[in-house]
Parts: sequence; C-alpha cells; structure tokens
Amino acid sequence: MQRLLLLLLFGTWTSTALIRIPLKQMYTIRNQLRASGLLEEFLREHHPDTFSRSFVQCFPPGSPSMQLDRSREKIYNFMDAQFYGEISLGTPAQNFSVIFDTGSADLWVPSSYCVSQACATHRHFKAFESTSFEQDGRSFGIHYGSGQLLGVMARDTFTIGNMTIEKQEFGESVYEPGSTFVFAKFDGVLGLGYPALAEIPGNPVFDNIIAQNKLDQAVFSFHLTKRSADGATSDGELLIGGTDKDFYTGEIHWIPVTARSYWQIKIDRIAVQGTSSLCQKGCQAIVDTGTSLIGGPPSEILTLQQLIGASPTSIGEFVLDCARLSSLPHVTFVLNGKEYTMTPQQYVQKEMLGDKTLCFSGFQPVDIMAAEGPLWILGDVFLTKHYSVFDREHDRVGFASLKH
Repeated sequence: MQRLLLLLLFGTWTSTALIRIPLKQMYTIRNQLRASGLLEEFLREHHPDTFSRSFVQCFPPGSPSMQLDRSREKIYNFMDAQFYGEISLGTPAQNFSVIFDTGSADLWVPSSYCVSQACATHRHFKAFESTSFEQDGRSFGIHYGSGQLLGVMARDTFTIGNMTIEKQEFGESVYEPGSTFVFAKFDGVLGLGYPALAEIPGNPVFDNIIAQNKLDQAVFSFHLTKRSADGATSDGELLIGGTDKDFYTGEIHWIPVTARSYWQIKIDRIAVQGTSSLCQKGCQAIVDTGTSLIGGPPSEILTLQQLIGASPTSIGEFVLDCARLSSLPHVTFVLNGKEYTMTPQQYVQKEMLGDKTLCFSGFQPVDIMAAEGPLWILGDVFLTKHYSVFDREHDRVGFASLKH
C-alpha cells in the first residue's frame, strides 16, 4: 500500500535500498602495454588473430578473399576494461578489486593456492582464514583470448557496499593464463549478465541479491566517466537497487532485451553523418561495461573506419589525424526509435605516448556470433556518454542523458 501511495504521488518508484559502489578508472592493459612499448609483442604472442585481421582489412567489404573465423565464444577479453570497484568475501572480510562486467556472469578472485605469475601481483582469497567458508570441490574453466582460467568453486559470505549476501558461489582461480592479468589493476571479475552466461555453477551475484530480497527494484545502473586527453579522471559509480537523478537529466529511454544471456538489445540502424550506412536492416548488440570500445562485425567496422577516415596500423588498431577531429563525421546509433549521436570528440580515444598525442578510433572489429547474427558491442566509449540502467524485472536496458 505504501508503495502504491508513492506511485500515485510521485509517478515513479524510487528504491530506498540503494547500494553505491564507487568506481575507479584505470589505464587499460592495452594502454599500459602501448606506453611500455610491449603491445605489438604481446598481441603477436596472445592474439595472433589481430594480425591476420589487419591483413583482412586490406580487402574491401564483401571481397571473396575475406574469410573470417566467426566464433561463438563469450566476451572475456579485459585488455580494454577500465572501471573497477571493491567487494569483500569471507568472515572476517577479505577485500578485492573487481571489474563489474555486464558481459559475463561469474564472480572469481585469485586463490591463495594460485600458481600463476599474475596472482603474485594481486590479492588472494585465503579460505582457511574465513569462518563462513564452505568448500565446494568442483572445478571450473573460463576461456579467455590468451588461454583458459582454471579454478575451484567455493561459497562464502559476500559483501558489496553495506549489503551482505550469504553463501554466494564464486570461483577461486588457481591458474590465470598468459600475461594479460599481470598488467591488470583489478584482482578479479564480478559478472552482471544473465545466469545463462555463467560458467561457474550456482546463482550469479545479482540473482542471489534478488533471491535474498535485498532490493526494492531488481535494477542496477552505471555512471561512467571518460578520461580526458591529459589523463585526468573522475570517479564513476555503480548503483545497485535503482537510479540516481543527480547523474542524468530527462527521461530514461528503454530498449527491450532480445536474448537473456548478455544484456542484448536491437540496433535499428547506424548512420554516419546522417546517412544510414550500416546495420540497415537492424542488428543485435551487447551492452558491455567490461569492454572499452565499440565493437562490430569486421566488414562493417572496416566500412565505418573508412567513413570516418581512420587508417589501420600494423597491429590492428586504427588511428586518425588529431588535427582533423572537428571535421570528422558524427556517428548515430538508433535504438528503439531514438537517435544516439556521437561526435568525433566522443568516439576518438586520445592517448599520450611520450610527448606525442595519438588519436585512436573508438571502434574495433569483433567476431561474435549469436542466433540472430553477428553482434555489436556497446562498450565504454558509448556508455561514458550516457547514464545506463539494467532492469532485470522488466528485461530492458535504459539510457538517459548525462548531466554536465
């Protein structure tokens, strides 16, 4: 009755059980490797497909010579992830920094028994120090671009902000592949996708939060910030249980989820400088906080790079002339009938390399297939321009204009 009265008085329901998680912005693994001169060597070792793809880019879209290996793998590449926050596991609490990733559904942190080089530089979960720890014994594996992360399952008390969840299933990694995670500023990953996406058996974190009746609304929202050209950052925020009007203006525009695994939605079309050039018959996209750039099918991304005047490098990245940014075209994504237009200042990534400023395209090719066709990824390049809302109760994603 109280909720009904509030609805009648104010028109919308604002949750009282809100959990605020401050998010720190970090230099991505790609940024760190580029700055240290190790990016090309790293990609040749761990992502050789990058070089075959840059060769493919020499061919025009639709060329019979363009043969791409399209994969059904889940998106588990955190080279470009840039936002992380704090959680705790165990009694007494053991703290970890994690990527809050809408492109996966598992929670894992390094185990004290981990033997990989990456684990030496991160915090470990010490099961023997937790009085609430429950051993599971089952093993799990998660496929990454550089190999397979291996670990064992466990259950323990999970804390995020001032919210505590009992008997949360999670993974203790005992082997982390390659050198990707050596450079990571985060310890582990907390997936916020649907349960169908999970590799680790049991309820994902947000499903347990819902099941244990911790929220008035089965909603979480992100306020992400873009790093400035001089490297300055401002903190973002994950809000669990509702939205914060202080971060956005106007109404939230909703787009239905089309498949409940990723936060998958439909793109009506993509226009460059007002002309419909891509995705003309509609296409599917993933809204993914764990990916920095905007991704799309290689042939379409190649067309897009050509339209904005980007040139490929030898390691599969695309660069633009920083002096020409103001003259580059706008790129518009049409979602559920509403246009979301990005200026070149918003889709171009500026990076300092020594005393030189380089401009990289915010679009990248990805090979991800779904039943509905190849998928696009709306990563942080898109999400830092909008307040984003993920609604499990109504299976929808919402975007609103940020306050400046």
